[in-house]
Amino acid sequence: MKKPWSRALREKAKHAGAADPIGTVAFYGPDRSYASKVAVGVSLTAGAPVDILERWFDKGIDVRVDPQIGAEVKDFLRRHQVRQVVVGDGIIGCPHEEGVDYPDGDECPECPWWHGRDRWTGEMLEE
Repeated sequence: MKKPWSRALREKAKHAGAADPIGTVAFYGPDRSYASKVAVGVSLTAGAPVDILERWFDKGIDVRVDPQIGAEVKDFLRRHQVRQVVVGDGIIGCPHEEGVDYPDGDECPECPWWHGRDRWTGEMLEE
C-alpha cells in the first residue's frame, strides 16, 4: 500500500495551533479496511457547524492513498485558507448517506459490515 497522503496531513495537524478557519477530514468505507470516500469540511469559526463541505469518492483505489484526491483535498483546504486541520482516526462509517442513498432509519443495504456496529470504534453494539 502506498503511503497515505492523509498521514502527512495528520502529522501537520498535530503541530497546528488553534486558528480559524478549521478544516475537518473524515474517511468512510464499506468496512474498516478500505476508504471509498473522504469528506472535508470547513468551519469559518471554531465551534461553528461546517460552512463548506466537499466529498471525494474512490476511483478504484483507497482514497487515503489516491494522489489525485490528496492533491484536490490539499488544494480545497488551501483555497479556503484553512489554518488548522482535524483528521479523523481511521474509517468512521459507511460512505452512503442515510436519507439520500437509503431511507432514514434503515441500515445501508450496500455496507452490511456496518450493520449493528458503532461507527467510531467498529465494535458491535449491544442489542
